[in-house]
Amino acid sequence: KQWYQRRVRGCQAYYIWIDGTGQGLRGKTKTLDSPTMNPEELPIWNFDGSSTGQSIGTNSDIYIKPVACFRDPFRRGDNILVMCETLDDQGNPHPTNKRRSCFEAMEKVKAEHPWFGIEQEYTMFDYTGRHPYGWPSNGYPGPQGPYYCGVGSDRVKGRKIVEAHYRACMYAGIKIAGSNAEVMPSQWEYQVGPCEGIDMGDHLWVSRWILQRVAEEFNVVISFDPKPIEGDWNGAGCHTNVSTLAMREDGGYDHIIAAVEKLSLKHEEHIITYDPTGGEDNKRRLTGLHETASIDKFNYGVAHRGASVRIPRQVEADRKGYFEDRRPSSNADPYDVTNRIIMTICLDE
Repeated sequence: KQWYQRRVRGCQAYYIWIDGTGQGLRGKTKTLDSPTMNPEELPIWNFDGSSTGQSIGTNSDIYIKPVACFRDPFRRGDNILVMCETLDDQGNPHPTNKRRSCFEAMEKVKAEHPWFGIEQEYTMFDYTGRHPYGWPSNGYPGPQGPYYCGVGSDRVKGRKIVEAHYRACMYAGIKIAGSNAEVMPSQWEYQVGPCEGIDMGDHLWVSRWILQRVAEEFNVVISFDPKPIEGDWNGAGCHTNVSTLAMREDGGYDHIIAAVEKLSLKHEEHIITYDPTGGEDNKRRLTGLHETASIDKFNYGVAHRGASVRIPRQVEADRKGYFEDRRPSSNADPYDVTNRIIMTICLDE
């Protein structure tokens, strides 16, 4: 082994936080004297917020408080990834910190045991970030149809990245549940969940960081843009599956319908929350075409992929289970999304 690969004293903790865009992830490494997987045993740290769009230069320090730990699939051993929330100079949640309000909402409904499962779609681009990975250098691939869940080098691009990401998430302790090639070539999806309460946001954000870190090794750019290619191509979403304990028990179907009806009354509030630009990004995606509902009106249906909310066919048959909110964009903040859903269906806010 090289000298830097030999066993050393202490371990490394990679602190991860969300930057001022509400979409980007930042991170840096701290040396620990001894290993731990307990975020409460880790020190609060800080970073230069003027370089991340979160402060001005004359008062630039932003605190980062550890909230969740995962095994580091890149450094391995006792090294860890640490999801953090951002605090201002008074120790209060920073305006860009969406986790704290989500955590507070989840604490209020703990007895209802809200479960979430999020389907994260994304698109691979070449190193420039402008040309879809594996697409012809001049022109477009054939029309959509053969790519979804496909196999073969003429239909699937980037599988090595997908497989590496999947295994890295499993090693880290992310609750990754599956993956598949999507309808547009070079577009993929993976699923995380079921996660209860605040864990959904922690697991999805760290899974996004791991995906982008894996893609670095292949000189590939990961895009979470909800409509990365204009024209007759599918967009990318973050479909969010939701259930409470009452929905999962016998007779739960009535609770599912009641929750969906509540969502119908708060459609505008959800659209504003379901992407980091207050709905502007989703306007390009939620057109009523390409397996989406219109951004302007709410609808729901059983097995209906053109609806705002889909109730799976098996759920209707079992008369219990969950529903799928198909409106969140691929670049949505899962803390915001799950918080808004709980506020509507459980807290009547």
